[in-house]
Amino acid sequence: MKPNSCAGSEGDRSFPTMTGPAPLSEHQCLGLGSRALHQLRASLERDGGIQAASTLQEAGVAGGEGLFSAFAGWLQTAYGVMQPGDLDASYLPDALRGFFSDFGWGNIAISDLSPAVMALDSEDWAEASPDQGSQYPSCHFTSGLLADFLGRLGQGSVAVMEVECRTRGDARCRFLVGAPESLSSLYDRMARGLGYVEALGKQTSAS
Repeated sequence: MKPNSCAGSEGDRSFPTMTGPAPLSEHQCLGLGSRALHQLRASLERDGGIQAASTLQEAGVAGGEGLFSAFAGWLQTAYGVMQPGDLDASYLPDALRGFFSDFGWGNIAISDLSPAVMALDSEDWAEASPDQGSQYPSCHFTSGLLADFLGRLGQGSVAVMEVECRTRGDARCRFLVGAPESLSSLYDRMARGLGYVEALGKQTSAS
């Protein structure tokens, strides 16, 4: 695994969701089946070995700008705001859930694991491929994509690290999101043999 905020929503809120086709072409985005991502990863891992992860992460980062532009357009229809920065922060978790679901990435849940690290969880994330199997978390494209997308959203540097993955046989994909220094410190602890939950606890105690 390589290192590459939103609070949970409060109360019940109902908002209109986008109807009709997603404005992909307006934001230099393409409709692409998840099987293409699965095959791309399998081919890169077969031919490139350990380099496949960084290659896919770099490709994901390159896609962040278009995805963020699509999110801005989606917000205009779904929430009536012209720019992401105009959205009330309390609505952001709901907006992210709606956007990623509408665009076919999957259903997500957002939670804070520590003051410095947020978790984004999905039991049906599009990049995951349980039938392929893997020893390690394998949604590398997503890690790069989310790092760039969330960095643009927060107007700062963001790191993303996947610690659970359905491709590895886990029940969900879990992406940890935080400042680069926070996730780098977490990764160092994990590299010394700690599970990420224990590493997060020690990181919080040390801060």
